[in-house]
Amino acid sequence: MSISAPSRPPPSALARPLDPAVPSNRFAVAGLLVGTLAARLSGRSWPASLGIGGAGFTAWATARELDPDHPDTANAALPLAAFVALIGGPVNPLAGMGVMSGLRVLAGTTGQAPTPSDEMALGVQAGLAALTGERFSAFVPGLALALSGHVPPQAAALTLAPALAPALRPGQGRSVAADLLSLAALGLAATLVTPERISSTADHGRHRLDDDHLRLTRQLAAGTLVLGLLGRQSRSLVPLAAAAFSVGLRRTGFIKIP
Repeated sequence: MSISAPSRPPPSALARPLDPAVPSNRFAVAGLLVGTLAARLSGRSWPASLGIGGAGFTAWATARELDPDHPDTANAALPLAAFVALIGGPVNPLAGMGVMSGLRVLAGTTGQAPTPSDEMALGVQAGLAALTGERFSAFVPGLALALSGHVPPQAAALTLAPALAPALRPGQGRSVAADLLSLAALGLAATLVTPERISSTADHGRHRLDDDHLRLTRQLAAGTLVLGLLGRQSRSLVPLAAAAFSVGLRRTGFIKIP
């Protein structure tokens, strides 16, 4: 009698491990450490310092989803987000990670369709953002899943539902620096969402990323920034704004970002 090997769980659509052999990945880790230490040396507490360094890292990760062909746009977004968080106040990491995860699923950079576990994780991230008062960030994971076309409408609705949870505390609101960064990113929004031919391949399967899905990802990013400004919740969207601004700036060609 043969004994079959235990089946492996399907690869996640959310997991993108950092490969230290990739220069941009090393830059991201170094930027996280430097940003945290710089904030600490400026007099911030350790939790606040970690939040500032984390804002830079989340901006880097978000830009990698918005602009997979150009890692240097992510490298530019990292210090920009950390600086804005340093002068404008801490950034809610739950909101930033939820937005980044949603954009990752919509862009399809991992090359995997979302698993039920991924859908649950997106719902949890949306719920945590909503509970901490970051309403506009909370809707991104569910909207991204719905727009991806990978799941039936019922599953997408279940992921959107936690975004309606009542806030247990107020969100972080806005800051002048965060507002200015969002406005700068939106000033380049028309360039950001213009169709672009993408040459990068997915992490798994090695198929070329879908140009239309990436454009839709950028459109969702721009729309989220608009809502964050109108709803006075720009601080939680600093990583997204830094990423979108860097990508838009790269696409204008006025400042050369490789």
